[in-house]
This record gives sequence, structure tokens and C-alpha cells, in this order.
Amino acid sequence: MIDHIPTQKHTMNEQTKHPLIVTLALDESSQTYFTRLREKYFPKERNYLQAHLTLFHKLPREERPVISRTLTEVSQVTQELSLEVAEVKSIGRGVAFMLKRERLITIHRQLSRQWHAWLTLQDQQKLWPHVTVQNKVSPKEAQRTLEQLFSSFEPFTATGTGLQLWEYRGGPWEFVWMYPFG
Repeated sequence: MIDHIPTQKHTMNEQTKHPLIVTLALDESSQTYFTRLREKYFPKERNYLQAHLTLFHKLPREERPVISRTLTEVSQVTQELSLEVAEVKSIGRGVAFMLKRERLITIHRQLSRQWHAWLTLQDQQKLWPHVTVQNKVSPKEAQRTLEQLFSSFEPFTATGTGLQLWEYRGGPWEFVWMYPFG
């Protein structure tokens, strides 16, 4: 593991100006499936992104070299992750698919320890692995979507293929780098 331990807390202003985002890359088939559902159910005017499983929401852009080195090291010693897509769940004003894999939780904890001084309150929380296919709609619309998806849902397996680094751009995300597993 990288020997750089962050010791300085970044101000909220530093973290919010084009912060970095870390996601789990999924196999092509699963990515396509979730993105198609997102395109169908997510409000068009708010849908800037493909479907994604976010691990960290706001890391300081100024620390990109250290973050990149850490992601490189972690990805090189991690094999592809078999993830159980276990259920469709209401998130109040939207719908998400819940994914399970203890190794993913372990990786998140490991990265959280490395980056503890940089983490926002949201990123300090225990990881709740999910892919959101609908958000920011009325509870009634979300309930209809949940019922539609639930009626045909059968658990399946997706594969985590690596880690992705993104830069937030006030709506759209700009892809920075892919760190493939193995």
C-alpha cells in the first residue's frame, strides 16, 4: 500500500471545485443493462451519466497523483469481483439495484483508511453498493417503477472489472482513468 497518509483536511471549497469521483467498473453486459434502465427511468433533463456504482463522491482534485497511485496499487492486487445483483429497492424518490460482495466492502474500507483526512461525511459512511436507475422523481412515480422492475426481477451476477476515476463538472462527469483489476 502507498505510504502517503493524508494529514491535512481540505476545505469544503477545495473539495467541491471539480472533485474526483471513484466508481466500480462493471462488465459490459451489466453496464449496458443498467444504463438502458437509467435512460428509460431517469428524468431526461437530469440524466448526464451512464449507470454507475459510486465508491467515493468527493475527493480533492489536488490529490489526484496520490489517489491515482493508490488506485493503481489496489487494482493490481485485486481480481475481478463477482457481484450478486440481489434486489431492486426503493430509495424514496427513485429506484436502485443492490449489489453484494464482501470483498468490495473490504476494498472500500481500505481506501477509506488511506484517504480518511479527505473524506466528506457522505464518503465516511459504510458503503451501500447500488446502481441507481431512477432518482429525483415523485414517490408515486418511483413506486410504479419499483413495481415494474420488481415484477420481472431475478437476481443475477455482475462483474466488477476495475476502478474508474472521474472529475465532476457540474453535471456531466469527465472520465480520467480506468484501473483494471488483475
